[in-house]
Amino acid sequence: MQEYVEERTVALSVKASRLSGRVLAVALQKAAAQIGKQYRASKTPHGRQSVKKLMNHHGAKNAIKLVGSPKDFDRIAKEFHVDYAFYKTGPEEYLLFFKAEQADAITAAFSKYTAKVMGQGRESEKPSILGQLKKFAEQVKTHAKVRERAREAVKGER
Repeated sequence: MQEYVEERTVALSVKASRLSGRVLAVALQKAAAQIGKQYRASKTPHGRQSVKKLMNHHGAKNAIKLVGSPKDFDRIAKEFHVDYAFYKTGPEEYLLFFKAEQADAITAAFSKYTAKVMGQGRESEKPSILGQLKKFAEQVKTHAKVRERAREAVKGER
């Protein structure tokens, strides 16, 4: 069982008219390069991360001032698959660092975030079921119950 767990296999197919040592060496080099590329990609963090980890990524970085809760921005940023980091500058004030290549995605996420914070996105959202239920419960309580007591006068049966 232990040997099965430690065993790793790689399947490699080469299309060649004549399989020589050089062709096999080139194929193995390309396979090793692809494996290394996937390994490096898996080691690179994505999404929210520390400023130090973000700065270790290759390429230029930008920053935007953010006032509010980072948790609200996190929910929206996950939709856009961006790499970003927060740096706290004061109470409820942050600097949002991101990769310069992802400026368009960050701009879209930031505009959606500001629309949500400002309350402009509420019209497109569905109304809350619990909110509607509470509203109807209050209407029922405030609605005055009108009871009419009516006696029927029966004249011929007595």
